[in-house]
Amino acid sequence: MLKNARRLLLAPVVALSFGLATVAHAETVTIGIQSMYAPWKNAIAEKAFEKATGWDIQWRNFDSGGDVMMAMASGDVQIGVAGSSPIASAVSRGVGIEVFWVLDNIANAEALVVRNGSGIEAPRDLAGKTLAVPFVSTTHFHTLFALEQFDLVGKVKVINLQPSDIPAAWERGDIDAAFIWDPALGKLKQSGKVLISSGTLSSWGKATFEALVADKNFAAKHKEGMTAFTQVLQRSTADYVNAPATWDVASPKVANVARLSGGKAEEVPPVLALYEFPLAADQASVTWLGGGKDGGAAKALAATAEFLKEQKKVPAVLPDYSVAINASFVEAAK
Repeated sequence: MLKNARRLLLAPVVALSFGLATVAHAETVTIGIQSMYAPWKNAIAEKAFEKATGWDIQWRNFDSGGDVMMAMASGDVQIGVAGSSPIASAVSRGVGIEVFWVLDNIANAEALVVRNGSGIEAPRDLAGKTLAVPFVSTTHFHTLFALEQFDLVGKVKVINLQPSDIPAAWERGDIDAAFIWDPALGKLKQSGKVLISSGTLSSWGKATFEALVADKNFAAKHKEGMTAFTQVLQRSTADYVNAPATWDVASPKVANVARLSGGKAEEVPPVLALYEFPLAADQASVTWLGGGKDGGAAKALAATAEFLKEQKKVPAVLPDYSVAINASFVEAAK
């Protein structure tokens, strides 16, 4: 009798200890994010990813995709946001990452802006001027492409500045132009004008996109968590895509996006309208992550890598960039 009573008394203690151990040993996952506006930032603010995965997520802010890729190459970050150019560069150098969710088709959300009073009215006027851009970014890729198209290679001083540093350099008059995204882009537009956008350059055959990538080994070992994570991405993105008018300046969702991106609520709705946000069914198709080597994302990475090799930014081009694509999680999230 006493033995049974002792067991009954110990049972709650053991259960409580086990529960505490479970909380204490929740897996810590570091995710690299950037300042761009996107619907999924609201899900971050609401801790929807932690609730769905059970992970203890450390959200780390980075200035550019190139910085995120370096952190992933070192093993400091397991999941990260980057554009197609830094992704193509990293994969070409052998970093073991894979695209599992396309955040957006950049379209007109990135642009080359010229400062008022700089004397730049047309692309040819960039000759002899100073242009700032974050190196190894999608805007860097489009900068190089644009200079090639307008016969300006070697005629423009292109300097490496992070997005957070560009507005101050602009105000000081240190730079005449910049190829950048919001919220920095919106600040520059106040005293400048768009010369050309990524949407135009993409239509000339050099498309760019932004994506979430995962360390391959991490994704393989955490399939259930990755699927849950992707399902949150699907829900948060669909919330905007299916009812963009509800994401107005008074919306708490917009306030969350602005707060986590370092901008203002009134800037968010017009910026979101510049992007195209594909949902899981579209992403699983050949348009994006499906189709193997012939998939849209794989082909865009291959074309980007080819260009970067021509510019001597990467040492070699892989025969197939679908090795850096994993459509299984968007398939499960459809």
